[in-house]
Amino acid sequence: MPLACKTRPANNSALLLAPWFLPADASSHGPALDHQLLLNLWIALSLLALAHLILLAGLVARRRAEATNLWRIEYLPLIALATLFTTLTIKAERLWAATRYTGASLTALQIEVTGVQFAWYFRYPGPDAAFGITRPQLVAPGEGNPLGLDPTDPNSADDQVTSELVIPANREVDLRLNAQDVIHGLSIPELRLKQNAVPGQTIHIHFTPTTPGTYAILCTQLCGLGHYRMNATLRILPPDQFTAWLASKQKAATP
Repeated sequence: MPLACKTRPANNSALLLAPWFLPADASSHGPALDHQLLLNLWIALSLLALAHLILLAGLVARRRAEATNLWRIEYLPLIALATLFTTLTIKAERLWAATRYTGASLTALQIEVTGVQFAWYFRYPGPDAAFGITRPQLVAPGEGNPLGLDPTDPNSADDQVTSELVIPANREVDLRLNAQDVIHGLSIPELRLKQNAVPGQTIHIHFTPTTPGTYAILCTQLCGLGHYRMNATLRILPPDQFTAWLASKQKAATP
């Protein structure tokens, strides 16, 4: 028997159905977004069937009734559709604003995210809970200073810069997004997050991770020839493991 036949999965139906399911949900706001998405899809499917019924009814009615009586078929569905889509739009805007425009709590973990061709960098404030000053002229990835931290600023001494995002489960996280060169798109499908990082702007987005694990961080903007390799890793850890990880980073940076 050929090798391909021996290694073929027994459950082919699972492979066929897998692309139709959403990624695993690892954030507290994810279920509401998933519900909204699935609701929109089911409504779109229903409207597709309804539109054909209305077209058929309109064709029949034009042959059996006067044009003055067609408002029930033509205008009532239009009014109903406008009301439906207005309601869905308002609900979607509120869901989006919950992670974008409503401020994070005072106890949220602050992390700075910087996009640069072609990598993501994540900066954690030290025990002083303050980010140090960065200067563009000091940016030197080859010298271990990819963000341009100013060594003369006392607040910069305890900042930790990593190439992976590590956060604790069940604690709110406030990300400060920015970019050094062009627009980059931060996307974490399992957290239901997608937000552009724009040069010259600091954009906040907050969320609460719920499921420990390792997830992919992607760039959704075509940011140059190396766009294909602009990705990073997100690790969600139990709170005690995150505390130990952060302490090890701070200890390693202590002279």
